[in-house]
Amino acid sequence: MLTNKGTRHIIFFFGLLILNYNCSSDDRTHIPKLQPLEIPEIFSDNIIDPIIPSDNPQTKEGIALGKRLFFDNILSANGTKSCASCHSPQNAFTDNAPTSLGIDGIAGTRNSMPLFNMAWNYNERFNWDGKALSLETQAIEPVENPIELHSDWDNVVARLQAHPDYPELFDLAFNTPTITKELTTKAISQFERTLISANSKFDNYLQNQAVLSPQELNGLDIFMREDKGDCFHCHGNPNNPLWTDNDFHNNGLDSQFTDLGLGAVTGDPSDNGKFKSPSLRNLAYSPPYMHDGRFSTLDEVINHYSEGLQNSPTIDPLMKKVDEGGVQLTDQEKADLKLFLLTLTDPSFIANPDFQN
Repeated sequence: MLTNKGTRHIIFFFGLLILNYNCSSDDRTHIPKLQPLEIPEIFSDNIIDPIIPSDNPQTKEGIALGKRLFFDNILSANGTKSCASCHSPQNAFTDNAPTSLGIDGIAGTRNSMPLFNMAWNYNERFNWDGKALSLETQAIEPVENPIELHSDWDNVVARLQAHPDYPELFDLAFNTPTITKELTTKAISQFERTLISANSKFDNYLQNQAVLSPQELNGLDIFMREDKGDCFHCHGNPNNPLWTDNDFHNNGLDSQFTDLGLGAVTGDPSDNGKFKSPSLRNLAYSPPYMHDGRFSTLDEVINHYSEGLQNSPTIDPLMKKVDEGGVQLTDQEKADLKLFLLTLTDPSFIANPDFQN
């Protein structure tokens, strides 16, 4: 029979075991450090909060892992290309090709979209055709696309698992050294959400930190006027710092379609020829333009809307001057509109060391 003293000793002994187990468990379990997005004041003052999935919060370790994966050729089948090959920082995370070349030297059919301010894509439809319904699912397709990285997710995961660094990095970011496709794309998405651009000349003008020239101000007026450029319906206004509605439009590029765009995704013929409106930020860094990179210069883009519109059954009602070929701007109006558009360029974005390899 145990005495009271013996009982106390046993309780104390088991208490030590439990304490030691809890301490050792705490030592083994790393808690990723939350690192919320740094939301620019011009965003917080004008638009609602960004979309951060509850099952993929921004963490210091997740962002660092995602950045490394974004720049690592290990995601491609032959180890020659990475996400950054077609989305390079100096080009506002696109490239300068009309349609990018994949690992086999085959050109795709669409231009690489610039990557920034994606956490504010409220309708959660990504790519030119809206096929991807979240940033996490968007990151899946390029790896296995036969024209792009032409790999296989099982092989990619196996290579990551066998890598000397990645199991530990995944453990730090997600509390497991077991790598999966889902965790890989979650990490990449965390990094991509940090790609925020909000420091252009026009941003500074709105905050009374810069002055626009008379020509740039006239360009803004042309942009906003329905009887002139009529650009704001799809690309927003000074109260929308995204400079896109993130919606899909047929902007009169073609009378007949070789690429159905959104229509190929929804199966609805009324969506044929519709593509996402890209942001007008950082146009100085991201030529060529349009979903197929057909326009090499900003002047060609402006000329298209001025006198190059093509009618079709799904033409957007916002293209009100399509029967006249476009909005018919004068040469001076075109020049001023271009000067305004270039005020949306953010030099600090492409120079941000957090976004470099």
